[in-house]
Amino acid sequence: MKFTVKIWRQQGPDASGRFVTYQAQDVSPDMSFLEMLDSINQGLVLKGEEPVAFEHDCREGICGSCSLVINGVPHGPDRGIATCQLYMRRFSDGATIAIEPWRARAFPIIKDLVVDRRALDRVMQAGGYISVNTGGAVDGNVILIGKDQAETAMDAASCIGCGACVAACKNASAMLFVAAKVSHLTSLPQGQPERTRRVTAMMDAMDREGFGACGNQYECEAVCPKSISVRFIAMLNREYLRAALVHPESLMPSPADPHAESD
Repeated sequence: MKFTVKIWRQQGPDASGRFVTYQAQDVSPDMSFLEMLDSINQGLVLKGEEPVAFEHDCREGICGSCSLVINGVPHGPDRGIATCQLYMRRFSDGATIAIEPWRARAFPIIKDLVVDRRALDRVMQAGGYISVNTGGAVDGNVILIGKDQAETAMDAASCIGCGACVAACKNASAMLFVAAKVSHLTSLPQGQPERTRRVTAMMDAMDREGFGACGNQYECEAVCPKSISVRFIAMLNREYLRAALVHPESLMPSPADPHAESD
């Protein structure tokens, strides 16, 4: 198989970018998409040219770092998989493939196809955790959790934080990501003590990072490699409303908050 591959090349966040066209020859249909990029880079290195920068790690669909927009779709045309699990047999021989990085204000481009996704880490640091005393591991059956609760928590916890939901949304919203993280802990007894503070802190952090509002068009669910449902966004909205009713002061900016409005 052979392909015409148009790849976004950009030297840095402040540089101008453009598509550069390459030819991928002798591509096996059993190659993964990243292996096809490896073969292009090998040819560039042999010619003394700079290889294409793209991010990856496990190549097993677990880490989500293989963040590419392929023909306009984050992670490519197949549903429920990451880019590293996409195989070249999914494309027609001789096809033209366009590859871009995630496009979002909160994800500035570092180089070529690599973007800075630390904004998601900062949202997690704002409240995506539970506070516990350290020590010996507690027996797994000490806290009884119902089957429905456990399954809901596991469905939400499957989020790998790749950012595909942000890249697919026309508003670059991170609502599905935040919803999954909040719903995961809200569904479990361990997450109850910090329930109100968690949702307000993570929503505030999401706004500070420059993510947009949810457009309710479900692009996020369509491209999520773990097929996380938008029903978790509804759960997030309920949690935020609950926080406003139970602890309205939690929604008021503190005086030390640089984003707080002054009189």
